[in-house]
Amino acid sequence: MNALEREIRSLIENAGPIPVSRYMALALGHPRHGYYMTRDPFGASGDFVTAPEVSQMFGELIGIWCAEVWHAMGEPARVHLVELGPGRGTLMNDLLRAAKVVPAFRASLEVHLVETSPVLAEAQRRALNEASVPVRWHNSTATLPDGALIVVANEFIDALPIDQLVRAEAGWHERKVGLKDGQLVFALDPTPLPRIEEGLPAQLRGAPTGSLLESRDLTPVREVAQRIATHGGAALFIDYGHVRSGFGDTLQAVREHKVTDPLRDPGEADLTAHVDFEQLAVAALREGLHTLGPVPQGAFLRALGIDARAERLKRNQDEATASTIDAALARLAAPSPGMGELFKVLALVQPALTAPPGFDS
Repeated sequence: MNALEREIRSLIENAGPIPVSRYMALALGHPRHGYYMTRDPFGASGDFVTAPEVSQMFGELIGIWCAEVWHAMGEPARVHLVELGPGRGTLMNDLLRAAKVVPAFRASLEVHLVETSPVLAEAQRRALNEASVPVRWHNSTATLPDGALIVVANEFIDALPIDQLVRAEAGWHERKVGLKDGQLVFALDPTPLPRIEEGLPAQLRGAPTGSLLESRDLTPVREVAQRIATHGGAALFIDYGHVRSGFGDTLQAVREHKVTDPLRDPGEADLTAHVDFEQLAVAALREGLHTLGPVPQGAFLRALGIDARAERLKRNQDEATASTIDAALARLAAPSPGMGELFKVLALVQPALTAPPGFDS
């Protein structure tokens, strides 16, 4: 039993079972024992690999997308380029390198990284040490400055804590983490929650007994959307999940690239849950923004020219390097086992903005 599990057990023993969102927040963000507070989880030697770590092509194409958004915004002299959950800084580093092809765009940038992990913030400082653009760090979206902004968030939403509700005969009950026979277990709060049904999308009402519904606090999305509605700009969210709200338990833990029990060794594995893109879009629409997508990541990257970029990178390369580039292209853009279909891309834009590339409209 590790230190965080002892702390969670003590919390449950003293105050009763805790919401899944509370458990997830502690497992990921506990200041001393949280998963992201204590390690760099990325890459082959970590627990999982994200798209920016697969190939430079990903960040480069996002950079071109951002430049196109800046152009559609009227090429403002100053724009805040924000990344939510910047990982090692790999995406931002590749993005800024690609931005050099549009010098006026790069010169307009002030970079803001929203990061809670001191370990990853240090990795980002190393990656961006020679970026030659102003870079500032924030613990949350609440402290982002006023002004026009372009926001990028790759695999950020999936790590935001979720709540889980289960439909029983008496109504919807919150699923919590408690103790049974000395083990952490999932259990339902015995008291049904009031007025849940009327707040659900039409397709989720009248759910059969046993249905499990997930929701998450989208405060960062709302705060970003409010700033875009006021000052102009766009946000790009790339993550894995489903286009329409639905039922199902998607909470998962990954350790050393393998799925494991989410209640085992809290703080030692990454915890995520699928993104509900309908819920994400509704949050933005309520703030007065327009939404584009979601579209599959593969289609988005191909619309931005990833195939041509791969061919350029392969020029004058040996066979092994060319094969590595082809493998990266397949992983980023092809269907399963690639990321091309599971991962989706959603843009949130100010109403007057011309649709940026990668979306049909």
